[in-house]
Amino acid sequence: MTLTHDGLLFGIYPGGVAGDDSGGLAGGPPDDPALVTRALDRLQGRPGRPFLVRAYAGFDDTTRLGEPHATMAPAAAAQYATRGRRLDLVAQYRSPAGDVDGYCDFLRELVEQYGSVTSTLQVTEEPNVTSTPTLDGYYPVVHEAIVRGVRVVKARARELGYADLRVGFNTTPLFGPATSFVTDLTSLGGAAFITDLDYVGLDFFPDVFQPVRASDLAHAVEGLLRHHRDSVLAPSGMGHLPLHITEHGWPTGPGRHPQRQADVVETVVNVIAAQSKQLHLSGYTHFALRDADSAETGLFHQFGLTTDDYSPKPAFDTMTTLVERFSS
Repeated sequence: MTLTHDGLLFGIYPGGVAGDDSGGLAGGPPDDPALVTRALDRLQGRPGRPFLVRAYAGFDDTTRLGEPHATMAPAAAAQYATRGRRLDLVAQYRSPAGDVDGYCDFLRELVEQYGSVTSTLQVTEEPNVTSTPTLDGYYPVVHEAIVRGVRVVKARARELGYADLRVGFNTTPLFGPATSFVTDLTSLGGAAFITDLDYVGLDFFPDVFQPVRASDLAHAVEGLLRHHRDSVLAPSGMGHLPLHITEHGWPTGPGRHPQRQADVVETVVNVIAAQSKQLHLSGYTHFALRDADSAETGLFHQFGLTTDDYSPKPAFDTMTTLVERFSS
């Protein structure tokens, strides 16, 4: 499916909770829905401009089917799908028992519950990452969960008339033998799986976990995106699909100046915009709107464009300008 608007499709995760590298969560003050809405209005700019609100819902072996499913983060995410904004809904798969049948039922119910306010539904979150229980690759038969999950989302959306609901999956950057993760999916799902996909997502955080000199950042970002298109997607039969940056951010904190955050955001988005046609890049979603806890100095507590009381950092105004410049 092609996008129905010109320019990049922007979005943001508006919650405060963030995963960390130990399998836990970085949290802090509760979200303030009124301040979240005000910040989203400013980022979106004019009403009706396409803009995604990223939200996470989860399935595990305790999930009760046949009743409404609340979003884990942010809470009650559908309240932010106003002024033309729509959800970018992530359906996480966290079943130690490998209950793919239950996960597929969960996905059908998500489409029924949220389909009218959802633009993109992502099946699993970072399923190639096997090291932490907060991410879906930790759990058994995740490949099957993706292939079958994409099929049932697409089928249920068609049945309910949600023709504009796009379905996809994402990964982190893949290199060397790890690139087989995507080819394994197409081997399992075949041509039907590729046909049902509307996009592929990529979570990437350049200069966060491995330092990159400021002068090298633009080149590194372009090289990574080109590698993902040419060496990961194309060999798997997905080279024609739009690539959406589903998570990108850069945290402030000790030794991480807020102005550097703004510079990183500007550089990355400028590269994406410049390469959008050649590399078929459909959009950019930022992680995150606000800090989890601005009083904590850990790497995962200060990813926000604002502090945890919604005071803007320089990157907030930078993002507002980028949305105005590069979106439809």
